[in-house]
Amino acid sequence: MAGHPDPRQQPGSYPALLGGLHLRPALITHDGHQAGVQVAIRALGCRALFGLPAAELHALDVPAADVLGEATVAEVRDRLATAPDWPQRFAMLDEVLSRRLHEPAGPQITHACRRLLRGDVPVATVAGEIGWSGRYLTDRFRAEVGLRPKQAARVARFDRARRALSSPSRPAGIAADFHFADQSHLVREFRSLAGCTPSQWLAEEFGFVQYSPALTAHDERYD
Repeated sequence: MAGHPDPRQQPGSYPALLGGLHLRPALITHDGHQAGVQVAIRALGCRALFGLPAAELHALDVPAADVLGEATVAEVRDRLATAPDWPQRFAMLDEVLSRRLHEPAGPQITHACRRLLRGDVPVATVAGEIGWSGRYLTDRFRAEVGLRPKQAARVARFDRARRALSSPSRPAGIAADFHFADQSHLVREFRSLAGCTPSQWLAEEFGFVQYSPALTAHDERYD
């Protein structure tokens, strides 16, 4: 990790790590060869799998052993290395993580998170649905997720757009499909949250990119 979302964290190497939600990009460097598995966990899944709210990992990268324990991390690494194929590696991860299930978050905050992460429902509406005030809901949401509702919805929207962009059959109008104001807005969000333009991200993530004229034009405008 050459740079963390929180610049106060010192760069360092991690054989296995957990990273929380953040609003700044992290910078990862390697020598051109790396192998591993990344598991993306929803905000509510953090409590269910690790027994702690996602807010405790907000903007942080921590050694996975600090949360999972040295024995669990060692077991996962050994079994990943010896499993004969990817289906068995994924099945092993499901097995290990399923052993760790904790009590989920309460029904009100669960409902609120699912609704608010869509980004199209006002806080006041969701607060009325569960019988809380808007301020209390915002405070509880932040204590669970680590971000305010609008911030979390912004990250969720970016992630949905990123996944669509990386799909071989990605839609042409990603900015419109995911309710960005325009293509320039999408590019600015990539710069802010990923530290690069969409075309740069595709090239670095997959080693090649078939440039979309619209994406490329807007990328160059903001270079």
